[in-house]
Amino acid sequence: MKLFDNTEVAFALKTDSQLERAYFLFKMIQNEPMVRIGSAVTNFALKVHLPVEGLIRSTVFDHFCGGVTEEDCLPIIDNMYNNGNVHSVLDYSVEGKDQEVSFDGALEKILKIVDFCEEKKSIPYAVFKPTGFGRFALYQKISEGKELSQEEKEEWSRVEARYHKVCKVAVKKDVPLLIDAEESWMQDAADDLIESLMETYNKDKAIVFNTLQMYRHDRMDYLKALYKRASEKGFHIGMKVVRGAYMEKERERAAEKGYPSPICKNKKATDINYDKAIEFIMEHPKMALFAGTHNEESSYLLMDLAKKYGIDKNDNRLWFGQLFGMSDHISYNLANQGYNVAKYLPFGPVRDVMPYLIRRAEENTSVAGQTSRELNLLKTERKRRKL
Repeated sequence: MKLFDNTEVAFALKTDSQLERAYFLFKMIQNEPMVRIGSAVTNFALKVHLPVEGLIRSTVFDHFCGGVTEEDCLPIIDNMYNNGNVHSVLDYSVEGKDQEVSFDGALEKILKIVDFCEEKKSIPYAVFKPTGFGRFALYQKISEGKELSQEEKEEWSRVEARYHKVCKVAVKKDVPLLIDAEESWMQDAADDLIESLMETYNKDKAIVFNTLQMYRHDRMDYLKALYKRASEKGFHIGMKVVRGAYMEKERERAAEKGYPSPICKNKKATDINYDKAIEFIMEHPKMALFAGTHNEESSYLLMDLAKKYGIDKNDNRLWFGQLFGMSDHISYNLANQGYNVAKYLPFGPVRDVMPYLIRRAEENTSVAGQTSRELNLLKTERKRRKL
């Protein structure tokens, strides 16, 4: 039996009723028109304040999220860590805010999570999105090389100050920070800022991590150039590597505005790109990798690369990551073999987390084979338990 086929290990933490709920949910997600209709109906119901939060909580929210607050997540974090040896990354998944007060609120939230990480061995990283700390349009304007007004310059200084505040605390408490990637047309500003943070705070090891979305065909060149600069200046690189989360949006915008799409031409090209990136990181010194992947082949490759380059399974420079509610067959079987594994555990008010949940559902329908793989594994485990 191949490592990831072991459903007994994969679903050991799920009760029979949780297993049944997961099976029901993935059956629903498999139906693309139903996902589209469900997303539209849910958005409408929340907009007009229909009492649907309870229903959302008991189904899709509880499957993919840890709770409404950090404290809500603690029983799940402890259960995964104590019984499955799987760590958690608390992900405050509230999107699309653009007021200074919400940026300052996000900063306080992340600082609180850094404290959590220091206290709990089960939470090895803190994470945030660039747009948690500043306006999307401001990143976009800087990425496009446009002149900022005096007011915008002051606004950008406040954005930078939020990053520095978190980084200083993270260095002091020895908690690495994952900074997520977003849409390509705002990402250059984020990349430049994060690189300057790496130069400042990654002197001895990787504390600040950027994210590479490998469905972008330019990311390998970016990684190589970054490594060259880091070698010259003497800082460590921390990199979370993922395939990416905004593919449809990226292609639509490129078509609409008439520029070449930044996205690889197909899934195979993305997979090749992803594997090249993790190999490059593993073979070069002074680089740390958080591999966000739901792909079995890439996971096997990474295990082989660790062996090839003499990196221990529990070396802190190598982590595997999956989303909570997905790919348990990868997470728990890897952890069972002694690898460092973390689940991204989203939390936040139900209403505010819905854009994240809808994206998850749409992603699952658009990634060929993802949902049917989940369903087959759940079926196997139901049969094994004689449900």
